[in-house]
Amino acid sequence: MTLREKTDNIQTGILSGILVPLLTALIIYLFTADGLSISSYLTKISTGNIVTHAITLCVFPNVVIFFFFNRYDMLMACRGVLAVTIAWAIIVFAIKLF
Repeated sequence: MTLREKTDNIQTGILSGILVPLLTALIIYLFTADGLSISSYLTKISTGNIVTHAITLCVFPNVVIFFFFNRYDMLMACRGVLAVTIAWAIIVFAIKLF
């Protein structure tokens, strides 16, 4: 069994669809924090009314992962990434509505 066959499952897609936005958020925080703690940085994002923009920016790399899995014919992993991306989109819509 090859590595591609071992990792072509929904769990891999879900895990990567959750971890990549979190890593993206961490990288954005490291470049834009200006010495703020994480809690005060999140407060600044919340008071600036840019929560949905921040979430969207962090979730955008999921597109790259989706195309990577699709290119290597790992369709089950694509489903996992797509499911998590749809869940993030529902969260953004819910925040926008309320």
